[in-house]
Amino acid sequence: MDAKQAILEGKTALGIEFGSTRIKAVLTDEDFRPIANGAHSWENRLENGVWTYSLDDIWKGLQDCYAGLASDVKEKYGTELTTVGSIGFSAMMHGYMVFNDRDELMVPFRTWRNTITGEASEKLTKLFKFHIPQRWSVAHLYQSALEGMDHVKDIKYLSTLAGYVHWKLTGVKAVGIGEASGMFPIDPDTLDYDENMIKLFDEDIASKGYPWKIRDILPKVLVAGESAGNLTEEGAKLLDVSGKLQSGIPLCPAEGDAGTGMTATNAVAPRTGNVSAGTSCFAMVVLENNLKDVYDELDIVTTPTGKPVAMAHCNNCTSDLNAWVGLFDEVIKLAGADIDMQQLYSKLFAKALEGESDGGGVLAYNYLSGEHITHLDEGRPLVTRMPDAKLTLANFMRVTLFTALGALKTGMNILIRKENVRVEKITGHGGWFNAKGSGQRIMAAALGVPVEVMETAGEGGPWGMAILADYMRRKAEGETLEDFLSKRVFADAKGELMAPVDEDVKGFDAFLERYSAGLPIEKAATEYLK
Repeated sequence: MDAKQAILEGKTALGIEFGSTRIKAVLTDEDFRPIANGAHSWENRLENGVWTYSLDDIWKGLQDCYAGLASDVKEKYGTELTTVGSIGFSAMMHGYMVFNDRDELMVPFRTWRNTITGEASEKLTKLFKFHIPQRWSVAHLYQSALEGMDHVKDIKYLSTLAGYVHWKLTGVKAVGIGEASGMFPIDPDTLDYDENMIKLFDEDIASKGYPWKIRDILPKVLVAGESAGNLTEEGAKLLDVSGKLQSGIPLCPAEGDAGTGMTATNAVAPRTGNVSAGTSCFAMVVLENNLKDVYDELDIVTTPTGKPVAMAHCNNCTSDLNAWVGLFDEVIKLAGADIDMQQLYSKLFAKALEGESDGGGVLAYNYLSGEHITHLDEGRPLVTRMPDAKLTLANFMRVTLFTALGALKTGMNILIRKENVRVEKITGHGGWFNAKGSGQRIMAAALGVPVEVMETAGEGGPWGMAILADYMRRKAEGETLEDFLSKRVFADAKGELMAPVDEDVKGFDAFLERYSAGLPIEKAATEYLK
């Protein structure tokens, strides 16, 4: 079936993902190929010590993204987009959006980027004997309770960004299990919130006299393939301000960017893994067995079907790199020249491969915000070196790429070296891999395992969300997500597998020793640079 016919007959799937810097939409055909796209750029803001986006940011961004998609459809195929076969929404996981009985947002949306729940994270981890990262929704809730914030008593619904958008478009208060696993711990046997931890939480805050139990305010948990409601008339108008989109379209459970990343890389089965590298970065490995210990540096989340996943998540990845590339672009323009930005990125990534294996003694930190893996509440980007270090462009770029993965490597070392988790390969996706070959080689050096990049890697999360929407609509009776991906979506997928180069691995390990030893420098910068 050609793309236009699929659009006219509604045999398409739409995935929309709210990333840190872009909201992206992908429309796929019956062969899972992207046939139209839309995007909207946005940025979070630090307001009163909280990283946030406003409700106006969310809805205007979504509407602009969808309008771009509809425009792309009309331009390519000469037809209006009035319906699709199924829709799915995803977003940055975690965070805190709380609503009262009038469905009003009571405090500004707190994103995953905030590191303001240290006390709650520590106390809940001890209470549950399960690591609760600072960015998890339950950590924000508990911290608000610990601080006696007035709004807590009036909470009727606690959601994430993806869950909020899904609710407003369908009226359904539910999220996918992968998204839910970043709100509150999941029991992989019941495919629901862990009942023992639910009881422990309620008992712990009982003395505060809140009129709710935590299960009452959390969204319902759904697994991939289940129906999660339909687009209402109000939802259709909210999504498409032109009024052309019809209501009644089925929606799959809203997922987090971790779940869409796993789906987009066919990494939902045990001993598979994927790494997403962009504004933030995370590496995930689907586990065969539970970890032997509890680690502050590792999260336990789930696949979209509820299998346990160990995740090393870092707040900082390419933002500081982007700033440096922007600076180099200014220099080029000052010299009276011009260059395409993607070409500049590719050239600078490639230049990094010419540097000394450990970066020649240069040290950098890319922390625009705090980093829980290295136990820093705030960040200050910095570059330093010994006087005899060789500050060449190649060494500088190598270190700039190395430091973008420094915290990630710190977390993955625990998983691979302490827990002896077997990983056959890691599949990469995200903007990091747009620099063909070089980004992949640096990532293989950091993780110490083969890294595969598929042809679809650039599609990323919104494409993965469209696949999950398609799975809900088109799965056969009893067909698992693993089979759907392996036998249908990725049956003929092409990719390039790159094994780590020994010299690169040794160089990264040497850099990481310098990186770990220098963390007090970064800590001092946060204390003295105010």
